[in-house]
Amino acid sequence: MTQPLALSDPARVIAIARSWLGTPYHDQASLRGVGCDCLGLARGVWREVVGPEPFPIPPYSRDWGESGPREVLAEGARRMMIELPPAEAGLGALVLFRMKPRAIAKHVGVLTAPDSFLHAYERLGVIEEPLTQPWRRRIAFAFLFPQR
Repeated sequence: MTQPLALSDPARVIAIARSWLGTPYHDQASLRGVGCDCLGLARGVWREVVGPEPFPIPPYSRDWGESGPREVLAEGARRMMIELPPAEAGLGALVLFRMKPRAIAKHVGVLTAPDSFLHAYERLGVIEEPLTQPWRRRIAFAFLFPQR
């Protein structure tokens, strides 16, 4: 029988995610203060909260309208995180956004308050902004970071 994964402290996850604020946007990078994209931000938070990444991330497209039969990002997160219904996502949760109808989820952020989240956005870098209704309705998946 496998033990359920213990959860990381949401306040710690948020503090680590906020330490990335101002990092410039750079596609497929993951270096705090140097450059990252949204997945690179999540990878960097993972490394500080949990430890080394368990598998290499293959190259990926930037197309938010990409469609297909597989939710590759969600499948990868399921291998290492604790999934929960998006409506139950709270502080410190990693959320995956479906940016266009019928597209696969290709954008990620970390919930920092009931009404805000942090993410890396092209041309803006890592920012924290309000979780407005247009953002909220795009949340397709939610995950919690396990404890180290």
